[in-house]
Formats: sequence, C-alpha cells, structure tokens
Amino acid sequence: MVAKDLISEVIPALRTSDSGQTALNWMEIFRISHLPIVNNLDFLGLISDTDIYDMNQPDEAIGNHALTLLKPYVTTEQHLFEVIGLAARLKLSIVPVLDEKSHYKGVITTYDLVRYLAGISSMDQQGGIIVLEMTERDYSLSQIAQIVEGNNIKVLSMYVTSPPDSTRLEVTIKVNSNDLTSVIRTFDRYNYDVKTWVTSDDSMDKFYSERFDLLMKYMNI
Repeated sequence: MVAKDLISEVIPALRTSDSGQTALNWMEIFRISHLPIVNNLDFLGLISDTDIYDMNQPDEAIGNHALTLLKPYVTTEQHLFEVIGLAARLKLSIVPVLDEKSHYKGVITTYDLVRYLAGISSMDQQGGIIVLEMTERDYSLSQIAQIVEGNNIKVLSMYVTSPPDSTRLEVTIKVNSNDLTSVIRTFDRYNYDVKTWVTSDDSMDKFYSERFDLLMKYMNI
C-alpha cells in the first residue's frame, strides 16, 4: 500500500486567510495537533497548535503572522512504512501528501496509520499475544514458529523490536487462539523468557497502544 491509498477524506486544509482560532477548532474536532496550509494546490507548510498559541492573537488571519513552518511531506507513491517513519521522526499527527508535480493531495492521519499497522499485523483479528524476550543470539524464527504450531495454534503475525537502551530483543507473536496455557508452558520448557501475554479484549487495547508507542520510538532511533 502506498500513501495515496490512505489519504483522509475529511481533514481540511487551511488558507492563509483562516484565523488561528479556526485552526484550533478543527484540530479539536479531528483530534490532531497539526494542519496543512495550502494556497490553491501549493503546500505552504504545517502549522501546529503550539504555533498558534505562540501567535497570541488567535482571531487574526494566519497569513498576518511571520511563521516558520515545517514542510514535511511524502509523495503519493511512497510506501506507508516511509510515511510511518516520517511521522515518527517529526512527531506528526498528520502527514501531507503531494503528487509528482508537488501539488497538494491531502493528508494521512496517524490514527489511520495505526489502523493500517493493526491490519497488516493481524492485530485486529481474534486471538492472543505472547511477548518473548531474548538475546539476538538466541533468536530463531523457525523454532519459535515450531513451538507455537506444535500446540495446534497458528502464528498470525510476528515482529521483532529492540527496546530503547536494551541489548535484548522482544519478539511479539499474534496467534489465533486465546488459550495460551499450553504454548506458554512449552516456551518455559525450552527456556524462553515469556515477558508477557495478553488474551482479554480490554487488555488488548492497552497493549496495542503500548506496542505502537514502542514501534514509533524504535523507528525513530
């Protein structure tokens, strides 16, 4: 999937004649902290809520103020992993998208990026999650998969991260079953360090949020 496939149909673009208060109102409605400023099809930059507060005159037109705007963007054909990387590096709530002629096409929200990640990692499907911790030397994809499937459970997705300030790996496994007892016992028998596991829906929401924050930090390193 590329950037043009996830452009939001609802996030508006600001004009220089719009007031700072208008921008703040839209940010509150859409729960974002950035908005693009566009002149016809020309992308002028992103304005943040902090920029507006610093203006001290939110009722005045944005164009009346000398603003130093960030101008980050991706092109329509860039892969969404590149979009995620840009959002993570600059801590953006939206990412502007331009076409091959540098014309503004819209924005991608971080919320939609999270939904995309959930989809490709099967996080939105029923099942449990197991997190293993190990050294890089002990990591074996084939053995981990064999242990899970040996308990009549299927691996839906798996990804590996290295937490900040750590030399160890975290292996997060999404499986198609909420009954994790047998597979966890098998991991213990093979001397794997089972850091945590999640099966209930309420715990899942918190876990997904924490995993996404960790992924953002990891991609920012």
